[in-house]
Amino acid sequence: MSDPAIAPGADPRIARIEANPTYQALRRERNVLGWVLTAIILVAYYGFIGLIAFDKEFLARPLGTGVTSIGIPIAMGVIVLTIALTALYVFRANRHYDKAIRRILEESRA
Repeated sequence: MSDPAIAPGADPRIARIEANPTYQALRRERNVLGWVLTAIILVAYYGFIGLIAFDKEFLARPLGTGVTSIGIPIAMGVIVLTIALTALYVFRANRHYDKAIRRILEESRA
C-alpha cells in the first residue's frame, strides 16, 4: 500500500499515516466510489456508442413531429450524467474526504 516513489523509512510520519485505520478505510471508500462512478460512466458511454453502432434506426427516430431525433436527448443525457457524477464526487470529496484527511494529518503529528 505504500507509494514506491517514497523510500521506506524516509519519513516516519508517512508510515504513521499509512498505518492509520482511518486512512485505510478512507482509501478503500474513495477507491470503491471511484470504481463505481467509473463503471457507471463506462456503461453509459459504451451503451450509447453501442446504440450508434448497432441500432442507428432507433437513434434516428424523430421525437414528435420535430426534426430532433431520439439520439440527441440520449447524447445530452450522457453528458449530463458525466457532469452529475463529477459533481457527486466533488461534493463527496469536499464534505467528507477533505475533513477525514485533515483529521488523519492532525493525528499523525501527535
